[in-house]
Amino acid sequence: MPLYEIQHHIQLTSSQKDDLAVAITRIHSTKFSTPKMFVNVTYTDVSETRTYIGGKQRTGNHIKANVRSGPSRTQEDWNDLSMQIAAAWDDIIGKGLPKVRRAAPDPDTSLRSVILLGGLIGGLEAGFVLPPAGGDVAWLKENWAAFNRKADAGDEEFKEMVQEVKERGLLEGRSEKEDMQKAQKSMEEMLGWGDSA
Repeated sequence: MPLYEIQHHIQLTSSQKDDLAVAITRIHSTKFSTPKMFVNVTYTDVSETRTYIGGKQRTGNHIKANVRSGPSRTQEDWNDLSMQIAAAWDDIIGKGLPKVRRAAPDPDTSLRSVILLGGLIGGLEAGFVLPPAGGDVAWLKENWAAFNRKADAGDEEFKEMVQEVKERGLLEGRSEKEDMQKAQKSMEEMLGWGDSA
């Protein structure tokens, strides 16, 4: 459903690409109720592309995503998603170097921007019409029999997706965010903190 494009002017290793794709997929799918199978990540080497920032030719690494927006996803959700993705970049690729001139500069690994575009208004993926933002649970229930038929027919992606949906309790509308909040509340109650203190 979401389509993330990593535009990089520095060389990224295969393992960096793999690790960043896994991180972005995990972050998006746990922030929202999107099965991992529907989180798409692509890489575009822009080292030969002329890019201008502030009217001057510059280089930069950017992550841009087309996502489903709607009333169930707040500005706070988008800001948190952006910050988590930027932190994953820093952990996997590197925070970058200070902006100073050197005789033989190391490549600047810093991430210039994370841009989320809420223009994904519809589409088709893996043969299924995409749900609106916040409509994932209803969509999963509506298509559950078809997903299982594909899994039973040997489609590995759908086997993994069916297993993930069951493990995460997505058909019940449970999200990992809710699970974390419940666990935190239980911990606070055990320690005598929070609302119950």
